[in-house]
Amino acid sequence: MTAPGVIERLAAALDEDGLILRGGFVFGAHEWAPAGLSGRPARSIILVGQAGAAPWPFFLRWLERQESRCLSDPLDTWSGEVIGNAARQVSARAVSPSDKPYLPFQQWAMRAEGLKPSPLGILMHPEFGLWHAYRGALLFDRELPIRPAEKTIHLCERCNGKPCLNACPVGAFSNAGYAHADCLAHVRGADGVRCRTAGCIARNACPYAAAYRYPADAQAFHMASFAA
Repeated sequence: MTAPGVIERLAAALDEDGLILRGGFVFGAHEWAPAGLSGRPARSIILVGQAGAAPWPFFLRWLERQESRCLSDPLDTWSGEVIGNAARQVSARAVSPSDKPYLPFQQWAMRAEGLKPSPLGILMHPEFGLWHAYRGALLFDRELPIRPAEKTIHLCERCNGKPCLNACPVGAFSNAGYAHADCLAHVRGADGVRCRTAGCIARNACPYAAAYRYPADAQAFHMASFAA
């Protein structure tokens, strides 16, 4: 299979479950890289993720078919199955952001797509805003003809007032960093109903890419996982 054929086949396989390719790169000759399928350091990586909530209905249908609803991380399990199946079609090794020891997914994502973090820590995408995610990556034993990421507009630099920093009821986000304990206590507490049922207030305050915003039930699912 030619390299362009690999990328096209991979994109088609992932599209069946609402996932998309999220850029990639070739590891440098003297750069650390995780093992590929052969066990030797990988030569290329392609990230896999989502734009908006496109995978959500596919995930829900999968979840309905599971005999046990007590899966500890159902979205990670589903993502691993989908990306793992795609990896086998193109002779690649699939890895996940939840794998331990943790892999540098955020650094990979910034390099692959030329993104920068928002004040909330989530990478800001010029089209998808804060409404996107990386679900895994594929490691290849050979170099693929992957174009380097182009310089992108960082929407946060153009945002007046930074409403995301002012919306959180407990001020969990600031220039000093993220107050995780305060955020978690609020989400779990009596005053955190809105966050639990409709998603992070700060994230929803972002004025960009509203068309890609996750539906309320998807946001509630993610907040429940966070609170747990």
